[in-house]
Amino acid sequence: MTTYDVVIIGGGAAGLAAAIKTDDGKHRVLIIERDDALGGILNQCIHNGFGLHVFNEMLTGPEFAARLIDDVVSRHIPYLLNTTVSDVKEVNHELTMVLSSSQTGISKIRTKAIILATGCYERSRGAISIPGDRPNGIMTAGAAQKYLNIDGYLVGKNIFILGSGDIGLIMARRMTLEGAKVHGVAEIMPYSNGLNRNIAQCLQDFDIPLYLSHTVSEIKGDKNLESITIQSVDENMDLIPNTKKTFAVDTLLLSVGLIPDIKVFESLDLTINPITKSIVVDQNYQSDIPGIFACGNALHVHDLVDDVVLEAQRAGHAVNHYLNQKKMVERQYVDITFDHHIRYIVPNRLSQVNWSNGFITLLFRTNRKFTKAIFIVKQGHEEIKRVNATFIVPAEMNKIEIEASLINHQKPLHIELVEVL
Repeated sequence: MTTYDVVIIGGGAAGLAAAIKTDDGKHRVLIIERDDALGGILNQCIHNGFGLHVFNEMLTGPEFAARLIDDVVSRHIPYLLNTTVSDVKEVNHELTMVLSSSQTGISKIRTKAIILATGCYERSRGAISIPGDRPNGIMTAGAAQKYLNIDGYLVGKNIFILGSGDIGLIMARRMTLEGAKVHGVAEIMPYSNGLNRNIAQCLQDFDIPLYLSHTVSEIKGDKNLESITIQSVDENMDLIPNTKKTFAVDTLLLSVGLIPDIKVFESLDLTINPITKSIVVDQNYQSDIPGIFACGNALHVHDLVDDVVLEAQRAGHAVNHYLNQKKMVERQYVDITFDHHIRYIVPNRLSQVNWSNGFITLLFRTNRKFTKAIFIVKQGHEEIKRVNATFIVPAEMNKIEIEASLINHQKPLHIELVEVL
């Protein structure tokens, strides 16, 4: 059985960046990718807007991916394509993986560490229970993007989009530029779930209406989609009578949320965060099980691919420290807690074993909009960080970086949001 120092599951932005960071000349690294090419979702994101924080220039998705792929290739980091990890086992601190490939069949490998970088998948119609008929013409926005940008197939001429996630907004613009009519975007929340720049560039610039506090209440169509009806919802998400609007469309694109893909770890006893739907990690991006790490959209959904890469680099840095340990260290944890204005924070806890590169980065989302607020980080009664922020929205990630030397890793960390009126 072949043994590696670290195996990275996923060859997208997070996996490539983590591989580059862990390739220090001492460790044997392997990337496993289930598709037939490295790059992940970036390969179908032909719009620009990537790379400002990582490469200091504006790139398209394929250009961004190519930079990382070229670096991996130049380092001679091995990778397997068209290969799926079907199972992971941990026995006495030894990690074994079962691989399935159309070329080589079933095989097993052993590794000292795993970095989960599998990204996320889109919620489907079945996950949101839209009532009505079941015709052709209903698909996720990501699937439509692949059909158009990779396969060259326009999925419809009259489009409606449910959900204002970034991929849905980007597809509203993309479909319009290809000659389709986008009749509108409905969002069940009273605010958009996409970045403000995408609202402006993808909807407002093309006069595409955004219906906030609306959802699809009815779908009609025998074999193919014929029409959809949207309806206003109240603060309890109940439909409001006499607010129906019907659109004759042949395609409904769903942009209703992303879920981290952690299925490969189903057989392991790992703590799951009920909000992020992914595994719980400490500031080193390490899970309950020694040697298992996660980063990128497999850990929590990011706004920008640049942030995915930066997080993967931090995870790779921590993995190098883990591999360089002389002996296994027993970890003790303290919680990272937060007040009711904050939805979740990653990392979820602090370990007394700290491999951060000088700073600990906290990423979090709020539950609602704030025009102005102060983020306060405390340990006990001691305030160790205060950050002023403006125009805070749930759709955009917030970040606090704290010097590791300021933190007592044996005391719980608490984050408060104080609204400034």
